[in-house]
Amino acid sequence: MMKIDPHTYAEGFISEDEFQIRARARGLEVGAKDASTGVGSYLRALAHQLSAQSVVEVGTGSGVGSLWILGGMITSGTLTSIDDETEHSRIARIAMQDADIAPSRYRLITNSIMDVMTKLTDRAYDLVVLRHNPEDLTYTIEEAHRILRSGGVMVIDGFFGGGKVSDPSQRDPRTIALREAGKTVKGATDLWVSTLITVGDGLLIATKL
Repeated sequence: MMKIDPHTYAEGFISEDEFQIRARARGLEVGAKDASTGVGSYLRALAHQLSAQSVVEVGTGSGVGSLWILGGMITSGTLTSIDDETEHSRIARIAMQDADIAPSRYRLITNSIMDVMTKLTDRAYDLVVLRHNPEDLTYTIEEAHRILRSGGVMVIDGFFGGGKVSDPSQRDPRTIALREAGKTVKGATDLWVSTLITVGDGLLIATKL
């Protein structure tokens, strides 16, 4: 019998439903970056633990992550998902309609990440998930802190950068941006309580004080 390593076992512990599977397939066709199954199931559990009513997701991809998050939010809650790729928003909308998610439960916004985030309301959100260009993290972390309520949680999805972040010899801009983001959050002990977990390609999790 083939032994399954713990990471692979954890990733497949909760299975995706037919809507997420179809959304992921559409994402692969256009090269979208999506939450892994393990990350998605974690985000659903986290949204449930927070009784999340208002969530921001930066980096919509195909809508896989959005479907997971909506599954954990309270039924009257609204997810705001932002992406600067029109094609991503288009296929994410298909995913929402496919899964019969009420239009009142989500906003899919296609625009510059910075332009959208700066317009979001202070201290109005329970959860912010950052799954976009790591080089945007300098300002998205600041904006996440501003829009989160006290006790709200920020998640940086893909923090390991494909395994590069922990390798000091890797010095490309994306890897450096992720490392700097980690240092910023970890060092800001007056702003965040942070931790790092080995789900998917790494999740940096920070709760706003």
